[in-house]
Amino acid sequence: MNPKANTRFGHAGRLSPIRALLILCVVLLGVLPVAAQTDVSGFWVLNVPTGDGNVMKTFFDLKQSGDQITGTAWIEGRKLAISEGSITGGKLHLVVNLSSRDPQHQAVYEGTAQEEKFRVVVHNPGGNVAVGIAARTTGDAMAPPPRLPPPALHEVPENGLVLAPPMGWNSWNKFAGRVDDVTVRTMADAMVASGMRDAGYTYINIDDTWEGLRDAQGNITGNLKFPNMKGLADYVHSKGLKIGIYSSPGPQTCAGYEGSYGHELQDAKTYAAWGFDYLKYDWCSAGNIYQDSDLQAVYQKMGDALLASGRPIVFSLCEYGHGDVWKWGAKVGGNLWRTTGDINDSWQRMDEIGFSQFEIASYTQPSHWNDPDMLEIGNGGMTADEYRTHMSLWSLLAAPLLAGNDLRSMSEETKSILMNAEVIAIDQDPTARPVKKISEQGPLVVAARLLMHQDLAVGLFNRGDAAAKVSVTWKELGMHGKLQVRDLWAHKDLGKIADQFSAQVPAHGVVFITVGH
Repeated sequence: MNPKANTRFGHAGRLSPIRALLILCVVLLGVLPVAAQTDVSGFWVLNVPTGDGNVMKTFFDLKQSGDQITGTAWIEGRKLAISEGSITGGKLHLVVNLSSRDPQHQAVYEGTAQEEKFRVVVHNPGGNVAVGIAARTTGDAMAPPPRLPPPALHEVPENGLVLAPPMGWNSWNKFAGRVDDVTVRTMADAMVASGMRDAGYTYINIDDTWEGLRDAQGNITGNLKFPNMKGLADYVHSKGLKIGIYSSPGPQTCAGYEGSYGHELQDAKTYAAWGFDYLKYDWCSAGNIYQDSDLQAVYQKMGDALLASGRPIVFSLCEYGHGDVWKWGAKVGGNLWRTTGDINDSWQRMDEIGFSQFEIASYTQPSHWNDPDMLEIGNGGMTADEYRTHMSLWSLLAAPLLAGNDLRSMSEETKSILMNAEVIAIDQDPTARPVKKISEQGPLVVAARLLMHQDLAVGLFNRGDAAAKVSVTWKELGMHGKLQVRDLWAHKDLGKIADQFSAQVPAHGVVFITVGH
């Protein structure tokens, strides 16, 4: 070999140790593959401790192509698409949209590989952060339990409860999963101190996330947030109030806690032994097992169980209006039934829900009520005019009035809306006659309801974005002559008026009157 041809390798054609090592590394990197990161394709379960003694499970079915990830997630019983996913250098990133209406309502999962497991930080809507461990599992682990055949249909006897629409408070709108024993007790205190109890609000209802594990005998228990359910019920009763609880006919509730599936009679007896007066029964994960055609039979099962519990318990069906529940809700022992999806604290959603209810108003009767969901009054997402529309419309609909705000810190304006005795009287009118839409001209709607003494409650609504004049003639109301008119929000008699009534109504507002001889 010609030495001159190899002078770049050093003296006498030999490699220096350092250069030899560098060349060897280059050769190896060009021939051998770099250690591959974990391929996350397949089924995973994420276990996240909730801090109340429960562990929430979220299941994923992932498909990896390069560093991109697609697939689905089962979150609180719902199957949702992964909208964004990637893995780079062992760092996992997944995004799941939780609401089709709100693209910002997302859960974000940031994971760090630990061999075949991932430590995952979950960023939930509202800024809540949780940490859990994701491990591989099988598709069988994600399957719901075996389907229990629903019972044959029959009519559940009447329980005779809530002859007027129930009034009270529910924890979900304001507190969601943050509700606990102390919150419920102080809310009962506030309901009394504020005057709401004396205005007719009597139920203090605990929504989801109170549930603990079942004991060795299968009895449901409260979790660490609710250490003494009977003691809590006794406290609420001592305030002259009643107390409500929440469950689901599925294996899990909407928030992923223990449901009543296969334990209906057992749970009803437990609620009775604790002293509960009201049950909200939310479909949720039951939809993974049953079809809408099973709704009536599945709810009937709990209706029978409550009747057999030995305690009068109001039965609230929460099935989002599926299966035309207003046609059969009373037959399963239901005292009220949800006719819509969930409300939220926005004009758009409240308006959408409230003005969709007129066509089914005739199904309302004493002890059996259409429920367009809870009140958002006082939660801050709407104006006072919009909240007065909310209260007026729900009262015309004879809807349950279940406040969803923090009763401990209400403004005087919020109190004046929730505790307007004249508006509440419309909601509670014992005849339970249905509201009727009188006219609709673009965003201007007039609706009326015949009351016990043949007076009419009339709402003049402006759904538009600018103030407008709204009118109604006595002929449209089936009346004539000079009629006495009273403004229920101004608490003012307007005198006897002939032929018609007109008012300037603010944007998204209402003028609510009674009309009579």
